[in-house]
Amino acid sequence: MKGLLTISVILLLSSSCSCSRLEPWTGDYFDALVSGSFGDREAAITTFNPMDYGAVGNGQTDDSLAFIKAWEHICAADGRLPTFYIPPGKTFLLGQVQFKGPCKASSVRVRLSGSLIAPHGISWGGNDGLEAWIRFENIDNLIIDGEGKIDGQGQSWWTACAIKKQNVGKSKCQKPTAFHIHGCNGLKLSGLTHLNSAKNHISLSGSNNVIISNIRIIAPEESPNTDGIDISTSSNVMIKNSFIGTGDDCIAINSGSSWISITGVTCGPGHGISIGSLGEDGAYQTVEGVNVENCSFRGTDNGVRIKTWKGGRGYARKISFKHINFMNTKNPIVINQFYFDKNSLDPQADVKNYPEIKVSDVAFSDLHGTSANEVAISLNCNEGSGGCSNILMDGVRITPAVPGMNLHAICSNAHGKVTSATPDVPCLSH
Repeated sequence: MKGLLTISVILLLSSSCSCSRLEPWTGDYFDALVSGSFGDREAAITTFNPMDYGAVGNGQTDDSLAFIKAWEHICAADGRLPTFYIPPGKTFLLGQVQFKGPCKASSVRVRLSGSLIAPHGISWGGNDGLEAWIRFENIDNLIIDGEGKIDGQGQSWWTACAIKKQNVGKSKCQKPTAFHIHGCNGLKLSGLTHLNSAKNHISLSGSNNVIISNIRIIAPEESPNTDGIDISTSSNVMIKNSFIGTGDDCIAINSGSSWISITGVTCGPGHGISIGSLGEDGAYQTVEGVNVENCSFRGTDNGVRIKTWKGGRGYARKISFKHINFMNTKNPIVINQFYFDKNSLDPQADVKNYPEIKVSDVAFSDLHGTSANEVAISLNCNEGSGGCSNILMDGVRITPAVPGMNLHAICSNAHGKVTSATPDVPCLSH
């Protein structure tokens, strides 16, 4: 009887273990990992907590050195998924920090459950030329996730730059990007809330095969140059299921970017989702293979936009916007080949003689909603090299946000076909 009872207990325990097996990337899995309750089968995973390296986490003491020390150990660790665990209930004040690879392990994880805050602008020692506050560089298969917050405390920067512009007449004021990721192939970024960057919140460059999902980016509508996500020189990037409301572009796709997918993003306030600007100062710049789908724009200055400078060279092509909803959007659909600083070119110059970024193969399908301005569709292309080509519109229906507005389209040197569009787009063939 005793032997039978022992066997029964063993079977029961075995059954319980098999039913409650924890899968990687779940919250239960990570909680067990942090608490050390796994035992030998997960012993290869090592966690690093900045509190163990002298961090205070009170939001007032500079914890930069503790983070850098912890990162050195993480990046040198081997085994399975070394994890930088930033605990909840703590606020870590960080100065300018850089987390560099390559790392020894094939993948490294940063689990942010607490908060990171930047110093106020005046605390940066008067250096207004900093590129970034937090930078990750050359770390393949980097995972950054959690429910934590990253607060750039940009208000002091915005105020200082406004005063400088007023007193010195300087139109551009250098401010740091909050979160710069460069050369991180296979990046997965998810779950975090990004707040009040001095400039753009997330900058992604030189990185391929990237997934950004379920993030929130928030800054005041009047905050200057606070793009949500800027992408450059990167390919195979997916951004999905996120909210972005800032004072500038929700997402800007810049030169060297290709095969970019944006789905399920809610944008507003802000300047919409933009291709470009491209071709500033006569540069050769390219963007190719962009798909924006199932996105919403709420009270934004622009909806979907392609903007290129006069005098630039290169192309923007193979671009698709579909299943888009506009709610009180000022400029729902825009192609603008005349995007330039009024002081950068001779105002009397014949712009037809300037080279241009070639815009082609752009499809608008099932775009609907309300426009806050009378011009709901603006296709303003330069005739210098034949204008914009192969522009397709199907199932576009935009109505006035305010009853009685005379909604219409502006269309110049754009060539292609419209199947159905409201308002009518006269320069496209029917």
